[in-house]
Amino acid sequence: MGAYVNSVSIVDYGSGNLRSVYNAVKQILTKKTLCSKVLVTNNIKELNKSSHFILPGVGSFKGCLKGVYSKPGLFECLEENIIHKKKAFLGICVGMQMLAQSGFEGGKSKGFGWIDGDVKLLSVKDKNLKIPHIGWNRIIFNNDHPFISFWKKNTRVNLNKEINAYFVHSYIFDTKFIKDQLLKSNYGNYFTAMVGKENILGTQFHPEKSQKFGLDFLNAFINWDLNL
Repeated sequence: MGAYVNSVSIVDYGSGNLRSVYNAVKQILTKKTLCSKVLVTNNIKELNKSSHFILPGVGSFKGCLKGVYSKPGLFECLEENIIHKKKAFLGICVGMQMLAQSGFEGGKSKGFGWIDGDVKLLSVKDKNLKIPHIGWNRIIFNNDHPFISFWKKNTRVNLNKEINAYFVHSYIFDTKFIKDQLLKSNYGNYFTAMVGKENILGTQFHPEKSQKFGLDFLNAFINWDLNL
């Protein structure tokens, strides 16, 4: 993977809940965590030195993609580090949705294409369920993955009990392959709460807003060592 420091880069492309994510990660950093520091950046040199990446996303699929592509060399840097060097990556909300092949918010747009599937409007038949889906909802483990195994082994909360996370979204990631859907939730219909493929993870829920559970999840991510 080359020389780098164990640090978390929260990717700044002009969109996303950057400060909340930064504060959440900063809260759990200790001398014993794998990652020793966290920074918010779009500087290519700083990104190349990082071991873990978090891509937040607030807004529209098309708007967030435009933000990433508007920063010279940013997407190419992410692709080099995540796809080729296989560094740990976590997309949050629209940051997860951008991993898809395409999205249909405001017309069809091409995504990163890192995980097979499309981003579609959350469909509910119950008229009492409002869109967007905002608030706490139960999440269910759906498929195993090296990160899931690591998380369960090192968790500080009881993942065998009912667990809830905080959501704010109108669109969902419809994965092409069920194996890529690691967690699911239900809001009128089941939808993807978390995707995972090799070193790439993404959550529809907001771990930075999910209190004790969310901090436990982020703690597992910043300690996830892909060299093992």
